[in-house]
Amino acid sequence: MIGHAPKIKMMKEHGRHLRLDDEAERKLITGAWACNWRQRSYELFRDIVILMRDTGTRNETELFRMRIENLDLKSRVIFVPDSKTAEGWRLVPLSGRVFKILRIRCDARQEGWVFPSKRSASGHLRSICNLFRKARNKAGLPKELVLYCARHDYGTRVLMRTGNLAAVMRTMGHRDVKTAMHYQHPELEIVRAALDSRPPNSESAASLRARVRS
Repeated sequence: MIGHAPKIKMMKEHGRHLRLDDEAERKLITGAWACNWRQRSYELFRDIVILMRDTGTRNETELFRMRIENLDLKSRVIFVPDSKTAEGWRLVPLSGRVFKILRIRCDARQEGWVFPSKRSASGHLRSICNLFRKARNKAGLPKELVLYCARHDYGTRVLMRTGNLAAVMRTMGHRDVKTAMHYQHPELEIVRAALDSRPPNSESAASLRARVRS
């Protein structure tokens, strides 16, 4: 008979609670420029950060594996066919700046990887961890901020601007409502703060009743 249950140490999801928002994007891209990389490396880093923020795709399993055949630039959508869930098969709309980036990167090519890599056995980009770490350090951002935080920011922004949880789930490939509910809703925080606030000169109900009795 076991006297007590053994303690299980859970792995922390570093950075998942952070958002790679507008300010973080600006600092990262400025930091990347200050690193004096080759122009090609700088543009790759910049484009990946922007695409992560504006598409909400998973970096390793979706964005890095993006193929030109799955882009419909005329309709301005990306078809995501490869995901960890059946709900992951989806269409993702293109923002204006993502459309411009993809049009330049694809150029006249009709097929192949959007982010090809001769160094990778798979033929496509596998990671930008080293670039991200250097740009983050240069920008003075917390080490907990990771590229995946851009996906969290996407979910938060879509929810805030549309108020449509179903749209968040659909464009991000979520199946569980609880997962989508993790995205912060700034408007709710504003309402909560308003409910909790009290004027400096306000009296509590208890003190008011005491004065009336006296």
